[in-house]
Amino acid sequence: MKKKTVRRINSNVQKARSALHKDKITLFLRKNTWLVMFAVLVLIALILFICVISGWKEDRASSGQAVKEEGSQYEKGFLCSASPTIPIYDKKLNETGNAVRGEAVTFSREDSFKKNDTTYYLSYFADLQYGYVAQENLTDSQDKVVQEKTIYVRTPQNLCLSAEGIQLGNLAEQGTELSVLGYDYLTNGVVHLYKVSYGDETGYISGEYTADTLEEAMEIYDRFGVYMIHSGREDRWGGGDAATLDYYPREKAYYPDNPMPDKVYALYLTCDPLVLANIDKYIEYAKTTNINAFVVNIIDGTSVGYESDVYLEYSPTAYQYANNDPDDYQEVIRKIKDAGFYAIGRLTVFNDSFFVTDHPEYAISDTKGDPLWVANSYWPSAFCRYVWEYKVALALDAVKTMGFDEIQFDYVRFPDGTWDYEANGTIDYHNLYDETKAQAIQRFLMYATDKLHDAGVYVGADVFGETNGSYVAAYGQYWPAISNIVDVISGMPYPDHFSQNGDYKPWLYPYDTVLGWSQKAAKRQEETPSPAKVRTWIQAYDAIRTPYNTYGPVEVGGEILALQEGGIFDGFMAWQALCSLKKMDILKPAFDCLGIPTAEAIAENEARVAEKYKE
Repeated sequence: MKKKTVRRINSNVQKARSALHKDKITLFLRKNTWLVMFAVLVLIALILFICVISGWKEDRASSGQAVKEEGSQYEKGFLCSASPTIPIYDKKLNETGNAVRGEAVTFSREDSFKKNDTTYYLSYFADLQYGYVAQENLTDSQDKVVQEKTIYVRTPQNLCLSAEGIQLGNLAEQGTELSVLGYDYLTNGVVHLYKVSYGDETGYISGEYTADTLEEAMEIYDRFGVYMIHSGREDRWGGGDAATLDYYPREKAYYPDNPMPDKVYALYLTCDPLVLANIDKYIEYAKTTNINAFVVNIIDGTSVGYESDVYLEYSPTAYQYANNDPDDYQEVIRKIKDAGFYAIGRLTVFNDSFFVTDHPEYAISDTKGDPLWVANSYWPSAFCRYVWEYKVALALDAVKTMGFDEIQFDYVRFPDGTWDYEANGTIDYHNLYDETKAQAIQRFLMYATDKLHDAGVYVGADVFGETNGSYVAAYGQYWPAISNIVDVISGMPYPDHFSQNGDYKPWLYPYDTVLGWSQKAAKRQEETPSPAKVRTWIQAYDAIRTPYNTYGPVEVGGEILALQEGGIFDGFMAWQALCSLKKMDILKPAFDCLGIPTAEAIAENEARVAEKYKE
């Protein structure tokens, strides 16, 4: 009797527990209806996706006949083509999109159809999209992804003799046919470097400079009338015409691990040891202003930053006269970067007396072969590729050993003041490929920019203020052509470098002078399809022409304001060759407000400076 009673009690307890459990479940479902619905939807989506992957078929379209082949239902492969993109179709052969070659895909041999002797396979892509791809665009080997056997040069380039190196081979002119031997890698379907043969030479050329057909290679790029803008600008001063330069758009660099500030406000430092010894003071000062970057000389003519091994190979004289030990120089750049500042290495290119001392055979010379002293320097010829290799090797070394975020090329031009030599036929530029000056400058910058982009840094180029005009300058600089190539273009519109017009002295009116200049430069920016950022050099020193007027916070602030109002303001770089800390302190109000400071701010700063530097 007791056992029956116990069983009955246990049974009642279990029923009560079960009812309580059901009540809890019911209460939970009532309170979390949205969560349950979401879980159901996820489950349905998962089932549908599994059905697609497992070969759920659509009804056969009348336009194509299904073809089943032996073997597994799904295979892995790669998209292949003789061009960067591959069309994707639906079952009626309507093009629904594109994919890039080299992409890994999974395709179905069962879900396929044939039309016009071409078989199309249902293919699934990494982003869970799917569509039909022609059999000729599928391969089982990554080595077969790039199918072109012949390409044509669209933009004249010297072949690189190795994929990783900087040594240059012969110039391949526009329209030159190249046999494809291989490639290094793809970016969005575009070949980074083709390995090609050209005559007796084997080398590498960027896919950016080639086309699939001769017709495409010879086609003039004139989207939005780009070519027509430049075609009428003939050679006026000996620098070349604008029409023969390259205006194909280029994608500007961006490196997530090396972001360029949206606007760069920089101070300039020479590589003089006495200057670099004060790096802590420059950093301390910069932290009190809007300054966020430093430009530091790597080499400036015959002022050599540090003992680089590159000099031992190309210019031992430069190594002999280096200003700093590499470790000391490296410590300066490290401090700049550790303090959160953007580090720009300035490197002068084609004014280099030390290099000419070591290699007079590459110098701009007279007809007897003796180097010419022009514009206060000896000049290696910008037509000579060995000179290109030297300066790019130096730039890459500075990036690798010193850690610069950006390389800025200055004196990237031919010398000015050669008109009489040229008129008299007494100058030899060693122009092996019969190029114009402007072609040589743009092609050097293409080569240098490509190599430095591979190293993960940005590239800037300094240009004369005159280049805001609508002509090619006598020394080979043409704003739209240079801006199209580099990441940053930096004009140098120092007011005391402008010509006096009667009694009018532009350096007495820095705001007006820079405003007029920047408005013309903004027009040049509109004439190129992929313009660089404009980061302008401003005059931060007292005028060097009578009446030798002082440039204080009002004058320098006026320049900064003029650049903003002129519409080309991606920052500025303050040129002050003496690197005087006191002068920087005097200019602080301009750097604080990024414009013309108030009289009160100037007065307060003057009192601070007087107290700081009192004897």
